[in-house]
Amino acid sequence: MGFLDKLLGRGKKAAGDATGDSSMRREGMHQEQQAMAEDRAASAEEMAQSERERAAEHEAERGT
Repeated sequence: MGFLDKLLGRGKKAAGDATGDSSMRREGMHQEQQAMAEDRAASAEEMAQSERERAAEHEAERGT
């Protein structure tokens, strides 16, 4: 959903610029920023999960 939200946000920003509607531009900017933040959070969670798995592997190797 992040990609779609970014795309919609950019569209709203562009529409706001074209029509001079600052509230639409702001809404688009916020929607795009929120989608980017969600993408960063998902990426960080994936990295954390990978590190947890790596730590578990090391712990298993230590135990044998």
